[in-house]
Amino acid sequence: MFDIERWQEIFETISKNKLRTFLTGLSVASGIFILVILLGIGEGMQNGISKQFERNAANILYVFTGVTSKEYKGLNPGRQIVMKNDDYSYISSKYQDELEYKSSIFRIWSGLITFKNESGAYRVEGVWPDYQFLENAGMTEGRYINYKDQENFEKVVVISKKIKSDLFKNGENPIGEYIRISNINFKVIGVYTDPGGEREETRVFLPISTAQRVFGGANNIRNLSFTLEKKDNFEEALAESERFTEEVSSYLKEKHIIAPDDTSAININNTLEDAKRFYDLINMIKFFFWGVGICTIIAGVVGVSNIMLIIVKERTKEIGIRKALGAEPLAIIIMILHESIFITTIAGFTGLIFSLALLEFVGPMIETEYITNPSINFSVAISTVFILIIAGAIAGFFPAWRAARIKAIEALRDE
Repeated sequence: MFDIERWQEIFETISKNKLRTFLTGLSVASGIFILVILLGIGEGMQNGISKQFERNAANILYVFTGVTSKEYKGLNPGRQIVMKNDDYSYISSKYQDELEYKSSIFRIWSGLITFKNESGAYRVEGVWPDYQFLENAGMTEGRYINYKDQENFEKVVVISKKIKSDLFKNGENPIGEYIRISNINFKVIGVYTDPGGEREETRVFLPISTAQRVFGGANNIRNLSFTLEKKDNFEEALAESERFTEEVSSYLKEKHIIAPDDTSAININNTLEDAKRFYDLINMIKFFFWGVGICTIIAGVVGVSNIMLIIVKERTKEIGIRKALGAEPLAIIIMILHESIFITTIAGFTGLIFSLALLEFVGPMIETEYITNPSINFSVAISTVFILIIAGAIAGFFPAWRAARIKAIEALRDE
């Protein structure tokens, strides 16, 4: 029930001690402000990391080779391992029911590409049609490579939006035009865009069969890329990808006569493992941020509790009179708690509003590699409200309990 007299008492007490109340409230507001900002930064870090993984398929596995580091079966270390087409064919066939997308890659690191009077050095990659989905490439014009292009060794090429702007200066439609790659004509069939930005758009794609034939690749391949079929949960997907990684690594080591414990000859980058490490780190950082914020709030709560103890001391005689007139201990506790919760809640909401406003207006402008649009969701904001209420109650309980235990006769003697 609304008690106007109690509210009048609260405002009268606050008005008598404006500076003390302001400083007490400032400590609580600062705690909530710091907590919300830290949680917003944690969310921004998660957004930034998620954006990094959006550049390619989320569960992609890259297989690449290096040189052997150990002697094995009479073969010296230092051998360069080169994968072949039949490596890709075997893995694709054996795991066909488990694979979602797959592609082998034949790569030329720097190929001179020209169109009329314009030219530039770009990476040339021979790939399978699935590579579009492995790279999350979106088509803005034309189409991507298909299996007919692969089977017929077609001299067709897919260029990026960046390469289009570099070479087609006059706004020509590149579809159907011929560009020269190392002085060999290729027909442009599509223009793609990559979520990784211009850094990922310095490549042109052509059928791997054509690339190997035209550029003297024989049956050599540089990399393998796979994604596994989606699973019901992250842990299951991670376990499946780790099993696949182990089996593929064992097969390639056996096929190319590599020591089982040689870690440099065959390398498989499992992005799910990378994602797990990143998100585990993010969760640890968020936990740390929560700890720092909670400790800051506790410091404010201790300040409120100390102030309420002082208030109880100042009002000892008043409390004694109330008890002499028949006030119950519960009424005294509620009186002190009411004031404590009011100060804490008002200060906390002030800190919450300022922090949310800062994240709302400044957050969208923050765009770094690993922090993107720091923000806080509604459920977390509600959680901070409950923290405020609980903090206010805790801050006032012990002073209120002390006030309730004051004996009327002793209080009336207090000077």
